[in-house]
Amino acid sequence: MHFSIPETEVRSGENGSTYVAYNIHVNGVLHCRVRYSQLLGLHEQMKKEYGSNVVPSFPPKKIFTLTPTEVEQRRDHLEKYMQAVRQDPLLGASESFNSFLRKAQQETQQIPTEEVALDVCLSNGQKVTVNVLSSDQTEDVLDVVATKLDLPEDLVAYFSLFLVREGEEGGLTLVRKLQEFELPYVSITSLHSSDFHILLRKSYWDMAYDADVMDNRVGLNLLYAQTVADVERGWILVNKDQRRQLKSLQEKGSKKEFIHLGQTLKYYGYVKFDPCATDFPEQGCQVMVGAGNNELNFHVKLPNHQMKEGSFKVTRMRCWRVTSSQVPIANGADGPSPSAKCDVKLELAFEYLMSKDRLRWVTISSQQAIMMSICLQSMVDELMVKKSGGGIKKMLRKRHNGTGTARGPDGQQAVKSPPLLDSPEQSCEQIIKLSTKLSSASLRGTGGSNPAGDAAAGHFHGNYAFEGIGDEDL
Repeated sequence: MHFSIPETEVRSGENGSTYVAYNIHVNGVLHCRVRYSQLLGLHEQMKKEYGSNVVPSFPPKKIFTLTPTEVEQRRDHLEKYMQAVRQDPLLGASESFNSFLRKAQQETQQIPTEEVALDVCLSNGQKVTVNVLSSDQTEDVLDVVATKLDLPEDLVAYFSLFLVREGEEGGLTLVRKLQEFELPYVSITSLHSSDFHILLRKSYWDMAYDADVMDNRVGLNLLYAQTVADVERGWILVNKDQRRQLKSLQEKGSKKEFIHLGQTLKYYGYVKFDPCATDFPEQGCQVMVGAGNNELNFHVKLPNHQMKEGSFKVTRMRCWRVTSSQVPIANGADGPSPSAKCDVKLELAFEYLMSKDRLRWVTISSQQAIMMSICLQSMVDELMVKKSGGGIKKMLRKRHNGTGTARGPDGQQAVKSPPLLDSPEQSCEQIIKLSTKLSSASLRGTGGSNPAGDAAAGHFHGNYAFEGIGDEDL
């Protein structure tokens, strides 16, 4: 997850005095407004629980009123503090940190704690209305939805709640996966738009887990509805003959057979993102990005309008990061004023092993950059859990989205990869040989919006599953 404090506000207190509010953004969207004293209280609480040697340093108090320059310095220090806490596997997952963010979100939106009706959409367009508290966190809401659907407890971890935006002609934009530090009712209510919904979708990548889900009637229905929807919106690629077979199975009510056929189709289980821009293979390329099968798939439109397709396997991404920058909104013929509001520009950049001893940064400019990063992290998590013989249920319940780790120097083993940006007719399949020696080391950077080529900038997500190229791959 990408935490930032891009702006401050001078607000009025209860007694008529003024104070500086720090606007905490998550994934480029305002999550809450907090005072310095509130963050200081969080800091002191975490020091008591985890010790001063674990908790990052905090900007000190000031006796006198801060000058504008000092406010900006404090904003920058608080932003780095929040990012450091979130990146720490212990602190970022702590109840102290997450409950602070939930409470701050509720206070910012001024929504009282009360029983409310919340609509959660299914992939087939149906809505499940559940009664929850406005202050219920994401996992609690997911449990209530599962109970309403009669989904067994041992299958709840296979699904997640997503914030989505409905577009024209059935288009769907996955805005983000709802996190443990937010309140779903407050998140959806604060958007004040009927275009946004909360959607229940599966939250794993390996289709081998489909068998677990299909053994249950409710799980089967949910997976079937998602597969049908993904075919209809074009996320799963089908030809005329395959579409005819699918329609026949649909008419017969053969749900398992429909899913089994779907599993053989191109891009089954992929998440598709809105059109965006990339600098690969050259600057100025438009791209459609899909995430699935342990890869990012690119459909690139080159500046000469030629179309190319290729894939970047997650096992060959040494690390990645998300950066944000503020882009002033133009106001009239004179352009943006110094006090103009800003849009947030998000970029995902990953360092990719193109060939033996040749790494290259690839950058994607997209408002869904953090969602892409979360997809990459969850793919790595699955690969590592599968490698260690662990179970998906434990991983999905306890995984800390957005915290990255790095591979150690022993982690290089052979991996086969398709040619990048071959013609769409060529197969992009490959066999992954996971490393038998994978060790971890922390890999962190500092925040910034510097170009991807500057390896010292940004918040890095190192990759446990990174693999080198052996001689047989060359």
